[in-house]
Amino acid sequence: MSFKHALSALVVAVMPFTAQADEVLKVAASPVPHAQILEFVKPALKKQGVDLQVKVFTDYVQPNLAVEEKQLDANFFQHKPYLDSFNKDRGTHIVAVPGGTVHVEPFGAYSKKIRKIAELRDGATVAIPNDPSNSGRALVLLQKQGLIQLKDPSNILATAKDVTANPKKLVFRELEAAQLPRALDDVDLALINTNYALEAKLVPTKDALFIEGADSPYANFVSARPDNANSPAIRKLVAALHSPEVKKFIQDQYKGAVVPAF
Repeated sequence: MSFKHALSALVVAVMPFTAQADEVLKVAASPVPHAQILEFVKPALKKQGVDLQVKVFTDYVQPNLAVEEKQLDANFFQHKPYLDSFNKDRGTHIVAVPGGTVHVEPFGAYSKKIRKIAELRDGATVAIPNDPSNSGRALVLLQKQGLIQLKDPSNILATAKDVTANPKKLVFRELEAAQLPRALDDVDLALINTNYALEAKLVPTKDALFIEGADSPYANFVSARPDNANSPAIRKLVAALHSPEVKKFIQDQYKGAVVPAF
């Protein structure tokens, strides 16, 4: 056999053992529960030829900017009111991935100074998120507790200026959402997004003085750019996130603090 024929035979012999490279899918996520859920589905995606790389962010701004600027492929951390407000304010074009809804994180109120809401003093300081969608969400929840009255109770973008009745003369302090758990020592009450509550080792179903029900409209979903929202890799990600195994993981891991929405 000539050297040329021997080399050709060697190439043919090696080819069946050369695996095709996995498609890399880079997804931004908040640490808890989003990144944890994504890490859980990594092995399933690996079997389908997708190398899921999770990039953890601790704020609500950079995950969208990174996707918009094509540094990352998708993100998983937000609900529709926040995304709509972000796109409007920043001129970005992020979209919800079709069928990409995963879970709801019931929003709650926490305190280190009182044990029940009836103890909330007149003139108390109440910390709420400073982004439009989550501040509105906090105010709507306060109204449901009878603490305030809003001009339009259905306005999810309500601000403190929309409060028409405040019998306890509550003082609102608007902070970046990630800072709210750290403000608990300084305020009487703080309304905190569940992902940040979990990071702070708070147990929403036990520690929250009051909390949204599981019917909350603020479902979290996978987001991407219009050009890749239907890509094969993202479709595989959504299918993996909607598996019975993920539903059981959410229920077992978070015990009602995070609720499957599929």
